[in-house]
Amino acid sequence: MPAKEYRNNRVIENREQIEHHVREILRLIGEDVDREGLHDTPARVTRMYEEIFAGYEADVKDILGVAFDEKHEELVIVKDIVYYSQCEHHMAPFFGRIHIGYIPSGKIAGLSKFARLVEAVTRRLQVQERITSELADIIEGELEPHGCMVVVEGEHLCMCARGVKKPGSKTISSAVRGVFRTDASSRAEFLSLIKD
Repeated sequence: MPAKEYRNNRVIENREQIEHHVREILRLIGEDVDREGLHDTPARVTRMYEEIFAGYEADVKDILGVAFDEKHEELVIVKDIVYYSQCEHHMAPFFGRIHIGYIPSGKIAGLSKFARLVEAVTRRLQVQERITSELADIIEGELEPHGCMVVVEGEHLCMCARGVKKPGSKTISSAVRGVFRTDASSRAEFLSLIKD
């Protein structure tokens, strides 16, 4: 069975209005909205919004809802999950990699579920810090592991392409739950295993 593909239904329902407003924005920044290259831009932007803001339609309980009873109680890491999101301050893209580690307490999730969870959380207007905390909180709440740790690396176009214009700079954020808070060796093991 193929993975569920989320689309933002609010965008679909409001397609005509969104296309109108995109066209108006183009006009207000000084573009000739009737020139050939921009003729289909409002429709393309609207279709893109269906996809890049699909996280509003996702249900995290649906994503992590199927867990398996398993006696494994050692560290599990899913690393280098690529994500793309939109900064809620400038609506500019930011992207990078997410690393998730958890120590199960008798319940595990399918590994692909973590990539689906990342998609659900990042495909909204976001800030990196919230993505990091939300992922850790969801994993802790749904799987009830002994502990979990999430590290998010991001390159933000609102900082690289505008403002201070520092391309290549990265932001790293982490969230630590359960035994990872108190057990330095577990934290160190996770951090050593996610290094390139």
